[in-house]
Amino acid sequence: MKVAELTGLALDYWVARSLPDFVREIYFTDSGETVAVRGNDRGRPWDGRFVPTDSWEAAGVVLDRAVRVELREGDPARCVAQFEGGRDGVEAHGATTREALLRAFVANCFGETVGEMLRQPQTLIGAGMEPISEPSAVGDVEDLPRPDAQIGDIGTAPR
Repeated sequence: MKVAELTGLALDYWVARSLPDFVREIYFTDSGETVAVRGNDRGRPWDGRFVPTDSWEAAGVVLDRAVRVELREGDPARCVAQFEGGRDGVEAHGATTREALLRAFVANCFGETVGEMLRQPQTLIGAGMEPISEPSAVGDVEDLPRPDAQIGDIGTAPR
């Protein structure tokens, strides 16, 4: 699959796969319609939905790894970026600047094409992954990831 054509769930998945220093496990919630991750981003625990295509909060983990970023609105939006330990001047386009940024990040890690998305729990091992039978039983996957949360925090009851 071409990175330039990734959107939604597939783009969220490949962004998670591009973060082996952060993501320990990838699994799916909401009947397989949402990517969720378990990991630790520079001392901040994450356990739950990971939707960088819909949230700048989640896409912030990509921005944190950028050395240089140029974003330009338009039709299509454009991103030229350099990421930590990556190639110089990776360029990508998208419907939004966020989508262009995320595509540039995936292209930086995997090149112009990626394989099929594996829709089962998996653990990341460097740039590769290993399917697992089920995600580890840590945390509550119904909560949105909160980078500032402390392990053991108790949130408000759902309405």
